[in-house]
Amino acid sequence: MLKEFARAKVNLTLDILGVRADGYHEVSMIMQTIELCDELELEKISGGVELFMDATKIPGGETIPTDEKNLAWRAALEFQKFCGKNFGVSISLTKKIPAAAGLAGGSADAAAVIRGMNRLYELNLTEDELCTIGAKVGSDVPFCIIGGTCFAEGRGEILTRLAPVKKFSVVLAKPDGEISTAWAYKTYDENPATTHLPTKKIIADLAGGNYDAAFKNFSNVLEGVALKKIPAIAECRDKMIAAGAKVALMSGSGPTVFALTNDDAIAEKIAASVDDAKVFITKIF
Repeated sequence: MLKEFARAKVNLTLDILGVRADGYHEVSMIMQTIELCDELELEKISGGVELFMDATKIPGGETIPTDEKNLAWRAALEFQKFCGKNFGVSISLTKKIPAAAGLAGGSADAAAVIRGMNRLYELNLTEDELCTIGAKVGSDVPFCIIGGTCFAEGRGEILTRLAPVKKFSVVLAKPDGEISTAWAYKTYDENPATTHLPTKKIIADLAGGNYDAAFKNFSNVLEGVALKKIPAIAECRDKMIAAGAKVALMSGSGPTVFALTNDDAIAEKIAASVDDAKVFITKIF
């Protein structure tokens, strides 16, 4: 039996540059792994895929499929297809990342399965090969395979490693409600942004440790869209800033808002300020 951790992510920035010819959106994002994670145990079986999941401790856990629609299951199938062999795997998944939250919980699980099956069967596939498999499952999966701090382009699968970000405390607040990624992007297309983020400057400021300058330019173009559906996102963000967060922003297509601070006591204060949301305190990984 082999254990893998599936770590959540936050989008430090999220910009959309347009719609591609293949129907996907051209994105420009700075993505960051955090310590909050699901836990997976993988074991060899004679063939096929088995999935056993405990999602009782997370918001929205009852909505997560436990069959071929689950991204962990799909990742195992894509791994088998890529290798051309029926590498059987039994997956035990304990969910700790909230569902439909903008934290890439499903993509992280898929990435953990791909990494884990490579280890389980001692195949020594390269990181590029693992990411090729991951891209078949979802746009965020290659990042979840690599982890750390990355600049993501294309539909999210073209990744450039960036200098690691300081290990800030991260407070996550998930207000009630869910937002479909497809809905968020479709609604954004009805009124797209006319200006774009200074992403190169943000990357330079982060690399130079000039965090205050970088934080001023952090933005997520889907936040305004999400607010139409869940106004509490803005309430969470404003409460977190008032409680001392250096920056607070929605992650992904939402609705989770994350806040950064380099003071553990302030992190506790920020968490207490959003008592009307499901709150997690974690760290940059």
